[in-house]
Amino acid sequence: MTKSTRTSSIIMAWLVHVFTASGIVVGFLALLATKNHDWKMAMFWLVLALVIDGVDGFFARLFNVEENLPFIQGKNIDYVVDFVNYAFIPAYMFYELALVPDPWLLTLSLVIVLVSALYYGRAEMVTADKYFIGFPVLWNMVLFYYIFITDYNSIHYIWITALIAALHFIPIKMAYPSQNHRLKIPSLFAFCAFVFTILGALYYYPQKPLGIVISAYSVLIYFSGLALYDTLKEK
Repeated sequence: MTKSTRTSSIIMAWLVHVFTASGIVVGFLALLATKNHDWKMAMFWLVLALVIDGVDGFFARLFNVEENLPFIQGKNIDYVVDFVNYAFIPAYMFYELALVPDPWLLTLSLVIVLVSALYYGRAEMVTADKYFIGFPVLWNMVLFYYIFITDYNSIHYIWITALIAALHFIPIKMAYPSQNHRLKIPSLFAFCAFVFTILGALYYYPQKPLGIVISAYSVLIYFSGLALYDTLKEK
């Protein structure tokens, strides 16, 4: 490898890490939108962060960042960005939405960040065959359903939030849509359908068209059923 090629490889590796880290910038914009109660823009920024998180691994492998920048751990950057965008900001959104009364509002907001921090401390979050163990830290998507799909009363939101928090520590197997080996094509199809559902929900908000609601629940049922089947299959 020539010196010029080596320099180019290092530059590209740095750019990949900057791209990964840009998720925290997008998250900050979501935080500002949440402060202004602009739920549509807040969710837009969180979805953009989800896209960045979904494709940065491809670029990392493409430009061989581990070899070219061995002293920078992209996974650590990823964990910081994911915790902020998938737990901390959604917890703040939950608090600002005020879907439940005090003292539940502050209590459940703190529960979200606490259980998420504990989940990230697990020795095995993702198995070798690409399954999350327990409900993964995806409170951004939980808040998507809360804002754009559901219309429950406060009691329902209390119980659902508490249940999801508990599921972080129950040994269920949740498929990693882009990497699980079994039913990969249907899972990718369901994930793509969910992305379009989110975009549709953002477009029509504050309306909640029946087709969008049905699509969102269909994806939820699919992945929940898949998790139940994969978990029971191991018994």
